Amino acid sequence: MQTITLNVRGMSCGHCVNSVEGAVKKQGAAAKVDLASGSVTVEYDESRVSLQAIKEAIEEQGYDVVS
Repeated sequence: MQTITLNVRGMSCGHCVNSVEGAVKKQGAAAKVDLASGSVTVEYDESRVSLQAIKEAIEEQGYDVVS
């Protein structure tokens, strides 16, 4: 398992948290959003999903992954 923290712009409320965490979960990974820092900590299995796919899933929800 890999764990990475991504900086994500555009998150500001509970709906944002649910959108991002749900999108990551659909990719087969787990996410924990921290609105105060604008970060998302993702835990994923590299053999099942790529980091790029996770980033794209977040961006498809309307947020910008900046790292």
